[in-house]
Amino acid sequence: MKLIKYSHSCVRLENNHHALVFDPGIFSESAEALESANYVVVTHNHPDHFDADTVVPYLAEHPQIKVFAPQPVADEIRKVAPDTEVTVLSGEEEVEVEGFSLKTFGGQHALIHPLVQTIPNVGVLVNDSVYHPGDSLVVPHGLQVKNLLVPIHAPWNKIQEVIDFIIAVGAPKAFPIHNALLSDAGHTIIEGQLKNFGSKYGTEYQHLETGDAEDLS
Repeated sequence: MKLIKYSHSCVRLENNHHALVFDPGIFSESAEALESANYVVVTHNHPDHFDADTVVPYLAEHPQIKVFAPQPVADEIRKVAPDTEVTVLSGEEEVEVEGFSLKTFGGQHALIHPLVQTIPNVGVLVNDSVYHPGDSLVVPHGLQVKNLLVPIHAPWNKIQEVIDFIIAVGAPKAFPIHNALLSDAGHTIIEGQLKNFGSKYGTEYQHLETGDAEDLS
């Protein structure tokens, strides 16, 4: 399976001539990521993860693409692209499609502030290999994650929590997501800490630039 990193939390996975795209948002190269995709997975309906103005018209023009997303995203897609097949995701589910198996975890966006209402968010493990938590630090239970996508910078997290997330998941490899708002200096500081602590607990943290591809086990 191949992983291609796009900006922020958008990631494309390719396996057995099928492609799955996570979280094509407003900070991402959504049109490029979606080209010839078979599936789209949206973890939640914040615009940095779901660029409705770009993605929904694209889905309307490509009704063969299947979508997996929490209820608010599904409702929005169905209004404009009624021919799109949308499967509503919540936590503790398993879905099988050609080329990919999906296991879901969690169900709620991380707390930003007590005065900001939380929304549905689903973490998704693909092919028992790649875990995308969306906007959460929910640790998958009962299995070993091989490749962890880490939200390294957000209004709802701090570096201590990110480090503890990497340690708790214990994946052999980790890659960044949710990093569009970081400067080069910010990347250097935060990723230096993640590499340092990850190595102490058996996780190799690797920076990826937009467009970088990794062949995964």
